[in-house]
Amino acid sequence: MIPAAAAASAAAEDKPTLRLAQDVETPETARAAAAAAAATDPIAAPLAAAAVAESHLEILQRELDRMRDEIELLRRRDVALQFYMHRLDEELKLAARVQQDFLPKSMPKIGPLRFHTLFRPAAHVSGDLYDVMRLDESHVGFYMADAVGHGMPAALLTMFLKQALVTKVIDHTGYRLLQPSVTMQKLNDALVAQNLSTATFATALYGNINYRTLKFTFARGGHPDPILLSRDGELKVLQSEGALLGIFPDDVYEQQAVELQPGDRVFIYSDGVEIAFSSTDSPCNAQWRELLYARRDLPTEQIIADLRDLLGRADANDDRKKDDLTVIAVEVER
Repeated sequence: MIPAAAAASAAAEDKPTLRLAQDVETPETARAAAAAAAATDPIAAPLAAAAVAESHLEILQRELDRMRDEIELLRRRDVALQFYMHRLDEELKLAARVQQDFLPKSMPKIGPLRFHTLFRPAAHVSGDLYDVMRLDESHVGFYMADAVGHGMPAALLTMFLKQALVTKVIDHTGYRLLQPSVTMQKLNDALVAQNLSTATFATALYGNINYRTLKFTFARGGHPDPILLSRDGELKVLQSEGALLGIFPDDVYEQQAVELQPGDRVFIYSDGVEIAFSSTDSPCNAQWRELLYARRDLPTEQIIADLRDLLGRADANDDRKKDDLTVIAVEVER
């Protein structure tokens, strides 16, 4: 017979030992134990310091591993972001080239009329669009559209406006040119009929010139009034009434006409001009007109070159938000 005490002892040795959570050693408990040992045994002080240092190293190693994992994750995200940004940039560059293809490749020289243009998108693509086209044996037409907003939505809207512009009616009897006011009405109704949810508004100006009689007829919708620099150096604003395109159907657009003289120049422009040549962030047509008037004695090509140079310097030294900008200068040769 095994004595009871011996049996109890044997059973205790065979039974698995349970350790409480507070018994599990951590760096904190290790430091506390080392400090207690150092306090009671001076010989153990170096060993305690080593234990503390080791626990610190373990903590630092875990932090370094965690930071290394986070850095690797950020690196992979950065690589993916750069890939998608590069692809987006390439697509926008392609869109810009397509939009450029819709612009006139060269300006026509019709009778005494000469055309000069300045086109500066705020980004890859522009919300401005223009065109100059010969309508018949005695008329040349031109238009400018400026979609509200910037970037791709505005650029797509200008593409629609280009296709929706109707300048003449052709039937079995022949053709007849539409008055600019009628062209603007049809353009507005076409835009309203699309019932677009966003970027549905635009400004536009359409006009034509009879290059035999030099009669300039135009209508505008929400667009800046054209400016006439006469051969005598006088600056005159050519005004007409007309609301933004795409808001109300059946809007009426006032038509105006002026008889041009040899040496006269007409400037048609988008509102980006009034922003670009303003000393503030707000459009200022007075400063733009002063700038134009100050160059009234220069050749038209030089005026356009000066404007382009001023824009280049402003873009390089100014961090203000840019807007799409377009200028058409119509010159009647002397």
